[in-house]
Amino acid sequence: MSSPLISRLTLLAGLVLGLAPAQAGSPVPQPAQIPAMLGPWVGPYGGVPAWSQVRPDQFPAAFAVAMQAQREAIQRITGNPEAPSFANTILALEQSGAALDRVSTLFSVHAGTLNLGVIPKVEQEMAPKLAAFYDEISQNGPLFKRVEAVHQQAEKASLTPEQRRLTWLIYTNFVRAGAKLDATQKAAMGRLNQRLAVLATQFAQNVLADESGPHTVIEKAADLAGLSEDLKGSAARAAEKRGLKGKWVINNTRSASDPFLTYAENRQLREKVWRTFVSRGDNGGATDNKVIAAEMLKLRFERAQLLGYATHAHWAVEQAMAGTPDRAVALMEALWKPCVAQVQADVAAMQQLAGTGFKLAPWDYRFYAEKVRKAKYDLNLEEVTPYLQLDKLREAMFWAAGQLYGLHFTQIKTVEVQHPDVTVYEVTDAKGAHVGLWYFDPFAREGKRSGAWMSEYRTQNRMAGEVTPIVSNNCNFVKGAAGQPVLISWDDARTLFHEFGHALHGLQSNATYRSLAGTSTSADFGEFPSQINEHWFATPEILNRFALHYQTGQSLPKALLDKIQKAETFNLGFGTMEYLASAVIDMKLHMAGGKPIDVAAFEKQELDRLGMPAEIVMRHRIPQFNHVFGNAYGGYDAGYYAYLWSDALTADAWEAFLEGKGPWDATIAARFKKEVLAVGNTKDPAEAFRAFRGRDVNTDALMRKRGFQK
Repeated sequence: MSSPLISRLTLLAGLVLGLAPAQAGSPVPQPAQIPAMLGPWVGPYGGVPAWSQVRPDQFPAAFAVAMQAQREAIQRITGNPEAPSFANTILALEQSGAALDRVSTLFSVHAGTLNLGVIPKVEQEMAPKLAAFYDEISQNGPLFKRVEAVHQQAEKASLTPEQRRLTWLIYTNFVRAGAKLDATQKAAMGRLNQRLAVLATQFAQNVLADESGPHTVIEKAADLAGLSEDLKGSAARAAEKRGLKGKWVINNTRSASDPFLTYAENRQLREKVWRTFVSRGDNGGATDNKVIAAEMLKLRFERAQLLGYATHAHWAVEQAMAGTPDRAVALMEALWKPCVAQVQADVAAMQQLAGTGFKLAPWDYRFYAEKVRKAKYDLNLEEVTPYLQLDKLREAMFWAAGQLYGLHFTQIKTVEVQHPDVTVYEVTDAKGAHVGLWYFDPFAREGKRSGAWMSEYRTQNRMAGEVTPIVSNNCNFVKGAAGQPVLISWDDARTLFHEFGHALHGLQSNATYRSLAGTSTSADFGEFPSQINEHWFATPEILNRFALHYQTGQSLPKALLDKIQKAETFNLGFGTMEYLASAVIDMKLHMAGGKPIDVAAFEKQELDRLGMPAEIVMRHRIPQFNHVFGNAYGGYDAGYYAYLWSDALTADAWEAFLEGKGPWDATIAARFKKEVLAVGNTKDPAEAFRAFRGRDVNTDALMRKRGFQK
């Protein structure tokens, strides 16, 4: 997924006007003391982030200068005596925030991957100030009148389709941010947004604290039974970092807990690791998020009412492909019953294998699912891990991007990086022309939030000359021992390809205006390029070339590959159910109205009503649901369903490849690049999909992909 941390700081601006790209030559104000990080990015490739100029304690001052620069730019727009036009209003607004974009990018990287020292305090300080600043823009009456005037004349003016799309988007987002409210309502909106910004920041920091602090210590080697030597080594190194040499530690992150829950034979320790992980944000005390989530739900409802919407869900989904909450719910409900049926069948098989000594609990699911996989398909995915070297998989992603889109990746060491773990690659096209830069930050460390995501440091556009994209992928793999390759799981390898799909989306953008470029699309379309990119990972062409045993160099045996392909839909009930429960609860929370919500009771009661299998929990329980509550003014709130909607697009689009010459069909790949990856938000997402597929999406493909009967 794209980084929610960037959204938390800048999405308000994106909703209103879209921050202009950081580029050499952009004007920056010159008071006596200007933090160096505010300067235009200089150097090769159209300029690059100057990480060495960042001083974390200077972020508040840098934000203050950048906000003032944008105020002055907007004053020039509103003070222009000429009649409003696309050039002097819409384009000028689109170009008005270069300095603020630069500092926001630098800070979001620190907040997400270097959240140490003063950064948490600065984040808390700046969140309400930025919310107030973006309200100041969206509530600027003279500015909105000029935007509205251009919008009303757009069809008559000689504008390009992309210019009309940008004009519509900016006007619509002004209205959705409260531009038409009266003075009293605008003041109320400002209070709501500032409070939401404070709460979202605290929520995310609480989750990070519960991921960084709590952990499970293992004292005896016998308690590691079932774990591979690689996993044991990771646990030993994690213990040593905490001053517990000679012991083993399971950190409270998904990348550490999931493998333990899958392979550890000690049931009591599995339960302990599971409870620690699923209780993030739900432990009482200073890091408990239940009250914060409840208040955010209340404030979001009040804001939606101010704007004239029935609920926050109606506001959030309005501009997405789904259009209405009811359409999103209908897709989720269509999948719920077959998914429950599949889970029940899988649980019955696991219980039979486990015997009658105990009833399967959530901390048993992954463990016994692997045993069933072994019994049914003679497949133990742990056998695959020695073939999944991180460096080789990175090469695989590059090779696939070359085969499909003609891209080439070359590591460069001539630009600064923000941490020694980060590597940078220049991306060129089939003719050798520069396309953009790709930053890769793969390892877990203190101060880095868990999970995997993509960020855009600079978005492609050509408003004032060609500006090339700079994107990054961020993961949380555990470093191997010195001199040893990093081995990752099958699921982590899929995730790696998923996030790289977001990067390819940003890199292959072909838009004029920043707000319409790259991944600046609705979430339920934005996950489409990333989800389809997962499919190329499991192809024989990738696995035979790049799934090489770290000791022997031999490729994945055909017999093992055949087993993997036969088990392709195995355990999809579990994966779908834990995701689907989170998506449904997210939507139900935001459709619930303004009544006070006890989030713990709501979660339990709603899941009981839906018939959630007792052996599974939500992938993201409410108190740790950063997608939904770690963002002040947008993200995946009432939008976590987007992954499912995108998967329907993905399943149908993948069948287009299979109906052609197969996964590597060059003609279909070229059409996908042209009609999906390149267009950003320059056209309606449904229109973009129709241009690729030749028709609207057929959701039957999703049922086939998931292995469910409709």
